[in-house]
Amino acid sequence: MNSSASEPGAEPADGLPVVAPQLRALRRRAGRTLEAAARLAGLSPAHLSRLETGQRQPSLPMLLALARIYGTTVSELLGETVADQDAVVRAADMEPTGAGGWTYWQAGAPGRGMQALRVQVPYGSQGDIVRVHPGEEWLYVLQGRLRLRLGDTVHLLAPGDSAHFDSLTPHRIAAQDPDGVELLFVHTLLQSPTAALCLGPITGETP
Repeated sequence: MNSSASEPGAEPADGLPVVAPQLRALRRRAGRTLEAAARLAGLSPAHLSRLETGQRQPSLPMLLALARIYGTTVSELLGETVADQDAVVRAADMEPTGAGGWTYWQAGAPGRGMQALRVQVPYGSQGDIVRVHPGEEWLYVLQGRLRLRLGDTVHLLAPGDSAHFDSLTPHRIAAQDPDGVELLFVHTLLQSPTAALCLGPITGETP
C-alpha cells in the first residue's frame, strides 16, 4: 500500500482541496495522531501527511482503511453530504424489488453509510450463493427459520434471533423451511449496491 505514493495516479486531482481537510479533521476527531493513524492504515506518516495536505490522491483501499480507523464512512471522508433526507421511511413508500428470487424493501434512506432492508427469502432460493466483501452485516429474523453459513459453520436462526458479522467472512443465507423466511438486514455500503453485494451465484457450491 505504501508503494502507491509513487504511482502515476497518486498525483493531486480535482476534489482534493475538499478531501484533504476532511482527512485531517476526521483523524483529529477520532483522537488519532498522524503516526498512530498511519500505522493502523498500513501507511507511512509521510504518506498520510501528503494525503492530508492534498499532495497525493487517496486510493479506495486507503479510504476504506481510514474510514474504519476513524469510525466513519468513505462518503464522509470525501466530504459528501446528504441533503434533505427524511429520517423516517413510511411503509407506503417502501416499494418491493425482486432479484434472484428474493424480494426486498428499502427500510432506510439512500446515500447513507449503511443500508437497511426488509427481505423475504423463499425456500430453495439462492442456496448456492456465497458472498465475500468488505464491511459488516447485521440481520434479525422476523418470520420463519434462517440457515446462515459463516465460513465452515452453519447456524440455524429462529424468529427473534440475530447475527452480526464481518462480511469478509464467506457467508450464505437460505430459508430453512418451505414457507421461506423474512428478515431485517443491515449492511455497510462501502462500494456496491445491494444487488452486487448479495446476489450472484458461485458455481460448484451446494446448499
